[in-house]
Amino acid sequence: MGVQQYDGIGEAFEGFKALPLTRFGEVPSFLGLVGDVSGRSVLDLACGTGFYSREFKRRGATDVFGVDISGEMIAAARAIEQREPLGVRYEVGDVAELRPLDERFDIALAVQCLNYAEDVAAMERMCRNIHRSLVPGGEFFVFAQKPDYGFDCPSLEDYGFRCERLDEEAETGPRVRVTALLEPQPISIVGTAPRREVFESSLRAAGFTELEWVPLQISEAGIREYGEDFWADLFAYPPLEMLRCRA
Repeated sequence: MGVQQYDGIGEAFEGFKALPLTRFGEVPSFLGLVGDVSGRSVLDLACGTGFYSREFKRRGATDVFGVDISGEMIAAARAIEQREPLGVRYEVGDVAELRPLDERFDIALAVQCLNYAEDVAAMERMCRNIHRSLVPGGEFFVFAQKPDYGFDCPSLEDYGFRCERLDEEAETGPRVRVTALLEPQPISIVGTAPRREVFESSLRAAGFTELEWVPLQISEAGIREYGEDFWADLFAYPPLEMLRCRA
C-alpha cells in the first residue's frame, strides 16, 4: 500500500516538517520522547527522506541506519546525505520482511510505520523483525495516528493537514487518508489507523515489554508563534500519539 504513493513524493516529503502540526507538535514531541542518543546506535524504520536519521546523528548517535520501502525516498535521503555528509547509511527494505541485520541497535524508531501493515500478521512480523534488530533492553519508539482519534472532530486544516476516515476497514483498523496541505500541491497518503489493542498485542507477541503510550505535546515555540487559543482544538482532540517500549 505504501510503496507507490511514497515513490511519487520523493524529496517533497521534507515539506511536511514545515507544517505547524509537524513542526511544533510531532518533531519536538518525538525528539523529547527519544531523548539523549549520545553514544548510542539508531535504527530508523520507514525513515522516508531521513529527517530523523539526520537529526539523531547530529545529536550524537554513533551509528544511524535508515530503512524505507520506497526506493525514491531512499534516493532522496542519499542525495541529502551526499550534499550534507553526516555518515548516515540508508537501505531500501520492507520492515515486514526486514533482512537480518549485521548488528543490533540500541534504539529503533518507527514514525508512521506500523500503520502500513496490511493485516495483523504483517504487523506482528514487523514487530518481531524490529525486536530481533535491537540489543537486549533496547528501546523502541513509535509515532502514529492516535488509535481512538475521532474523525468527526474539528478539522486539522489550520495545522496543515486534512485527516479523513475512508469507507473501508482493514483487519488492523480503519483506512485513513491524510493530506498535507503543501503549496503549490497538497500531498495525500492512504494508510490505516490500527486499533490500540492491535499495537499492544503485536508488540507483546514480539517480546516487547514496558509499553507506555505518551501524548503529543506542542512546543513552547509553537505557543509563542500562534498563541494557546490556536492550538485549542488540537489539545482537545489530539490526532497523533506516541508509544515507547523495551526489547
